Amino acid sequence: MSQSPQLHRAPDLLASYYWSNDAIRSRSVSDLVLTGTVDLPAPSARLLADWNREIASRLEFAPGDVEALPLARARARWPDYRHCVQAASDWTRTLGLPDLLASCDVALMACRGARYHHDGAQYGSSAFCNLFLSEDRGLDLHFSSTGQRIPLTRGTIVIFDTGQPHAVIARRRDGFDSADFPPDQDCSQVFLTWELPIESAHLARALRIAFDIDPSTAVLLDQEQVRLNGARVDVCPASGRWLPADQASAHTVLPNCSD
Repeated sequence: MSQSPQLHRAPDLLASYYWSNDAIRSRSVSDLVLTGTVDLPAPSARLLADWNREIASRLEFAPGDVEALPLARARARWPDYRHCVQAASDWTRTLGLPDLLASCDVALMACRGARYHHDGAQYGSSAFCNLFLSEDRGLDLHFSSTGQRIPLTRGTIVIFDTGQPHAVIARRRDGFDSADFPPDQDCSQVFLTWELPIESAHLARALRIAFDIDPSTAVLLDQEQVRLNGARVDVCPASGRWLPADQASAHTVLPNCSD
């Protein structure tokens, strides 16, 4: 008895379009997340108090917000800053990324959870390297397209493609809900982040990035963006699902993004 032929669905084509010098270039979006844990000393009580004041008063975080903290002031009160940078650099070298961090921009960031989003509309030419400095608050870094969850503890370090949807969510939840971050609970995470050049040969190899996958579309564009099967997309901030760009908002958590 002959068997019916199996139908194979073509894989979705997810592409990032980004500025390379003075032209838009296309590339694949990596689904790889490079992750590990490095040994970091706990921030001093003085430094933690300074960060907590920034988060509680001046920045007035809402759940899901990700904001910058003043790095220069933190470094003046942070004798172990160089140790943190060295630990991150040593880890990247184990991945075959020699001295990549030394030439990259670094920022100090904080969040009270983070809504699902991608950063390909602003940082398509980069991957992010994030080094988490806070203790375990029961939160995970979640990549919705791949399902990968990374528990956030002091010393967690990750490198990932900016085009991948991601969020910081409660460990026992399947999506982002602002109710998981009540004002009377310390839900903050502080982290260092580096912008790594995606066109670095070492980084592109590590993330398996393919370049110039859609040059005919890239030449028509004048803005960085992510496209799925040819259509510009954004991310549902509650579920992390891809949505047409005109249906998603980076600032509004939709009650249902699955329809």
